[in-house]
Amino acid sequence: MIKLCVFDFDSTLMDGETIDIFAGAYGVGDEVKLITHKAMNGEFDFFESLTKRVSLLKGMPYEKVLELGQNLPLMNGANELLAYLTSKNILSLVLSGGFHEGIDPAMKKLNFNLGFANYLHHKDGFLTGLVGGEMMFSNSKGLMIRAMKNFLKLNSSEVACVGDGANDLAMFEECGLKIAFCAKAILKEKADICVDNKDLKELIRLIK
Repeated sequence: MIKLCVFDFDSTLMDGETIDIFAGAYGVGDEVKLITHKAMNGEFDFFESLTKRVSLLKGMPYEKVLELGQNLPLMNGANELLAYLTSKNILSLVLSGGFHEGIDPAMKKLNFNLGFANYLHHKDGFLTGLVGGEMMFSNSKGLMIRAMKNFLKLNSSEVACVGDGANDLAMFEECGLKIAFCAKAILKEKADICVDNKDLKELIRLIK
């Protein structure tokens, strides 16, 4: 029986990549999208790709970042899936290599229990191009799930996870039920179940 369900955020609970949306609004979308694509396919170290992409946002007004973060498009079926998990007393955890500026507003909308991500550093109202936080490295999600299992006294068999990209591989290593959602090939290879229809309601029948 699953007691904890762990989600990636970008392209999983949210329909898109947060940093690509920020970059598009700041006029550096093409360059950032190329790095994002390579990182999610496992062609680029996650820490290096994250810091490089964020550096391209230097000078962006932080108020604009917050505005965009409040209006990120949620994935089809996200509300229904989270409501189902709540009804079954299954804890929901979001681990995002993106930013609190994106996951925190979504947390209020979807009512998931806990979320970890990174913070865009800003000063005098503008992004500095620096980033820090809880999900900076390719193994960060795995380390966090291991800590949560110890804290909640759960076995791996009681934990499900849902992701789409290479930085979710460490998450898969710590979970009993591994679901690849509209995922890159590198993650599908390690999944127990692959869902290729862009509708999170399909996961309701899978998580018991």
